[in-house]
Amino acid sequence: MLSPFTALAWLTLFSALFAIPGLIYARRKQDKLDDFLVARNSQNSSATLLTLLATTMGTWILFGPAQAATWGGIGAVTGYALGALAPRLIMIPLGQRLRSLMPEGHTLTEFVLGRYGRVMYAFVLVIMLFYLFISLTAGLTAIAKMVSLLAPVPLWLTASIVMGATLLYTLYGGLRVTIFTDRVQMLVILPFLALLIVFGWQAAGGLAPALEGLQENAPHLLNPLDINGLKSGLTFFIAVVLTGLFYQGTWQRIFAARDNKVIRNGFIISGLLSFPIIFIMGLFGLAFVGLGLPGDGSVALFSVLLAEVPVWFAIGLLPFGLALIMSSADSTISGLSSIMVVDLRRLLPKLSNHNLLSLSRWLIVLLSIPVLVAASQGYSVLYLFLLADLLCCAAAFPVFFGFYNARYQSYNAALSTFAGLVTGLMVFPAPGAPLTYLLEAFLLASLVPIAVSLILLLLPAGTLFDFSILAQRVRKLDG
Repeated sequence: MLSPFTALAWLTLFSALFAIPGLIYARRKQDKLDDFLVARNSQNSSATLLTLLATTMGTWILFGPAQAATWGGIGAVTGYALGALAPRLIMIPLGQRLRSLMPEGHTLTEFVLGRYGRVMYAFVLVIMLFYLFISLTAGLTAIAKMVSLLAPVPLWLTASIVMGATLLYTLYGGLRVTIFTDRVQMLVILPFLALLIVFGWQAAGGLAPALEGLQENAPHLLNPLDINGLKSGLTFFIAVVLTGLFYQGTWQRIFAARDNKVIRNGFIISGLLSFPIIFIMGLFGLAFVGLGLPGDGSVALFSVLLAEVPVWFAIGLLPFGLALIMSSADSTISGLSSIMVVDLRRLLPKLSNHNLLSLSRWLIVLLSIPVLVAASQGYSVLYLFLLADLLCCAAAFPVFFGFYNARYQSYNAALSTFAGLVTGLMVFPAPGAPLTYLLEAFLLASLVPIAVSLILLLLPAGTLFDFSILAQRVRKLDG
């Protein structure tokens, strides 16, 4: 549809247009290290709403929901959309609880170390870092695939341009700049989402052709009570909900919110808005099947959309895709930076703040190399997320039960998480294998830790944990 040179020229231009405002804003907002990481108590309800919505609207929404619909139908789409909504609601009490326990905190890993010790901390640190790695890789893979549908541009080249631009302003400006650029990017995302839906409706010829094709060739995809659809929906619901609780970008915004009222308003509204968007993106997968279009279900949305669109719309997909990936990638990079700085401060307490930040920046740049290598392979975006989701599911109950229960011991949390990881991975499908037992894998990873935890709680109780010491265990980064 576009020549490689034209696509690269527009891609570079739009990447610069998103990065430059962030750099200008960063020069005006040179904060202390603590504010660089969490922008503590600085954001109002509208800023919190927009930045949460921007982090939800990653490039994956163009691929994941539609692909899920092609084999799980309306049940999978509903589960996916509810899975995006639910963690926003769950994070409200969890976020308020963590702010009260650790008012000067920065990361979830700080809580885990203070509450459970080094073994559980290592579990959660690896899981969160792996999820951040997969999230960034999947987002870059998605934008690279999208550009390749518009022009024959190598995946690695697209990923490198996008990664370079995002690293530039995120590592320079920190979370405040990330939140600022989220607002800028939402000015592109929301109008273009509306255009995308309109053009998609026109390309599909309305509802009738897709519905007729589905009723004739795949009626089970329209049945909300279809057993496979219900299994798919429950799988995505569990995976997306529990994984959302471990995303460091969300925890940063908990600390950045001005107060508990801002948390409540921002998280509720962003969750309610994300549900219909993801649900509609999933419907493109049903249209793909109903219209009998050729190709891979992972690009179902584009198979429906790009049949008859003007060139200006195809070019417009570039800033739209860039806004989607950069709004989520900068949050991921900022989250990674916060975890890294906090842990480096613990390992190198005598290092100055300037050197600490410089070291973390170079480490993130080095880590971006394997991310780019993985993104250039074009692996399935959905499979990458599912693998990371499983790991988060195993740690969910052990980590968050300890927010409230003082009897819950460190060994209980570590053993329960380990049991969930082992049992879940035993039945998790290999790459390219049928997803027959995917729900069973997530149920095992999620429920086995609960069972192990409750059984171990029957043992004689040790010393009750004193939650008041958590605030004292936070290492201040300034002053």
